[in-house]
Amino acid sequence: MDHYHNILLKLEAFSKKYYTKILIKGVIMFIALGGLLALAILGVEYLLWMGTTGRLLLLLIGILTLLYLFVWQIGMPLLYLFRLRKGITVKEASRLIGRHFPNVGDKLYNLLDLAENEERSELLLASISQRSEKLAPIPFSRAVDLTENKKYLKYLIVPIVLIGLIWITGTLSDFLGSYKRVVNYDVAYQPPAPFNFVLLSDQKDILENQDHILQVTTRGTVQPEEVFIV
Repeated sequence: MDHYHNILLKLEAFSKKYYTKILIKGVIMFIALGGLLALAILGVEYLLWMGTTGRLLLLLIGILTLLYLFVWQIGMPLLYLFRLRKGITVKEASRLIGRHFPNVGDKLYNLLDLAENEERSELLLASISQRSEKLAPIPFSRAVDLTENKKYLKYLIVPIVLIGLIWITGTLSDFLGSYKRVVNYDVAYQPPAPFNFVLLSDQKDILENQDHILQVTTRGTVQPEEVFIV
């Protein structure tokens, strides 16, 4: 039965690699979806300058959604990987392996089914040992290809491209800075003025009660029609 015991160990190794693959995929998707979520929340606050209630809702939506993504994309595969939760059975694993190796087919499944027979006759044990010996050289873990997760890397490009587009507009610092308003949702913030004054005159000293021309301009998205000085 040494060969059969070896088969069980190889099935356990297959299951670990199977959930490792799922975990890697989950990490990639968590980063991609989490990044998009963060950009969406920051974008809403950056454009709308929401009040305290609106920012609290954005914060709660962000935390709950990230928590949900973490649990399902990373937490659950970790539970299966460390056997804290029941995952696929050895028979289910044998089905997956049989699909990958044509020369295995249902032989592995039939072997496991045969081993469950409570009638431990010498003929039965000999059959289990013989079948296990034939299947022993097959590397079950190769049925899981970790490199297949490369196809999910394309989802990381989306948030990176969006950040690049924001950077091109020159508003990346202000855009990312809106996270402070979301985190400090209970603090009142005033949106900046749509323009600011730029002093063009370089003369700092003038005589009292004498006329003086003050040259100024404005920079921003809005240009005032009149300017007053006090």
